[in-house]
Amino acid sequence: MKKVLVTGIGMVTAVGNGREASWKALKAGTPGIGRITKFDPSRCTSQVAAEVKGFEEYALSNGYIDKKAMRHMGVFSQYAVAVAREAWNDSGLVAGETADMDRVGTLFGCGIGGIEVTGDAFKTLFDRGPDRLSPLAIPELISNEAAGNVAIALGAKGPAQVLTTACASSTDALGFALDMIRAGRADVVVAGGTEAVIIEFCVGGFMKMKALSTHFNDTPEKSCRPFTADRDGFVIGEGAAVLILESEEHAKARGAKAYCELAGYGASCDAYHITAPDPSGDGAVKAIEIALADAGVEDKTLVDYINAHGTSTHLNDAMETVAFKRVFGEEGAKKISISSTKSMHGHLLGATGAVEAAVCALAIKDGFVPPTINYDNPDPELDLDYTPNTGKARDIRVAVSSSLGFGGHNGILVFKKA
Repeated sequence: MKKVLVTGIGMVTAVGNGREASWKALKAGTPGIGRITKFDPSRCTSQVAAEVKGFEEYALSNGYIDKKAMRHMGVFSQYAVAVAREAWNDSGLVAGETADMDRVGTLFGCGIGGIEVTGDAFKTLFDRGPDRLSPLAIPELISNEAAGNVAIALGAKGPAQVLTTACASSTDALGFALDMIRAGRADVVVAGGTEAVIIEFCVGGFMKMKALSTHFNDTPEKSCRPFTADRDGFVIGEGAAVLILESEEHAKARGAKAYCELAGYGASCDAYHITAPDPSGDGAVKAIEIALADAGVEDKTLVDYINAHGTSTHLNDAMETVAFKRVFGEEGAKKISISSTKSMHGHLLGATGAVEAAVCALAIKDGFVPPTINYDNPDPELDLDYTPNTGKARDIRVAVSSSLGFGGHNGILVFKKA
């Protein structure tokens, strides 16, 4: 079976614009969550979010996107193009020289798409009628434009697709990209996820589901507190990440560096409830076992780090802890360093898996486990090593990234030291 390497990374998150800024902040335990500024949140019981800051200046100054192109894209597409260009540059690939662009695929995960465009379009429709709608409203809002705009920006002419499986979307996209390269359908895949949904409609919708944190509006940096006794819901975030995936053969032929190997992917469905996870952890356990087998990890003691889904909701954090114990054993699970970086960058919905996959790749490369911050009131029923508050150096041989979405979608990625 072909090995697939991660040769480039791009990130835009609430803790920093760009791979280096984001990773530095996550290693340091820097919170990116604050009071919502993208709209007046006073009508919402949850008034906190992990917003991307200063993106336009960052993207324009680095030449990742120009002003005209920005005006013709939804925000989620803007994020996608910027991180794809950063990742492409980081990989050292050159179109037509070290990359046959007919053999470069583009595969993104996105849960919702250009929802702010949808909102503006409906307002125009109701206030002024259909004749006043923008001719770009549809191409700006549909989710597939994340992959479409990235493919256009890079000139990538291989398959270009978008997957939507709620919070597992970009994890599944990376898994499908892995399979695409293994099957010989592409040499390189620009794979990741993007999301930009911090608008009143989305916050209000999740709020009415009682899924969001509501007790920390005055101390927003403390609002996302995975695995603690006083966790009270997730914090919505935004941003994007891309991993350049490349067959080992292709990467070696051009002398490319590699962060790590993307070695395995597993997926399952709980078939249990439209929003709640199966508390037994059966679906998550199945997906983890499939991913480890796909990666050829027979010795589970090789797993040194798990980037947990860790949403800071009562149901998710309890179920994940159960699942990890079932897969690795009660004592084995306690030897694994676990963290939820959502405590810093928030929950990016369809993009969260890509960001956390990038974190796994960087953690392996640097030999460093980022922390779970705000871990100051442990839940006595959740007793694993969640890397409380301060990151730590650790040689990471195998890392697992867990993404569990509404609808019971479970997606797992396994990374190995290259």
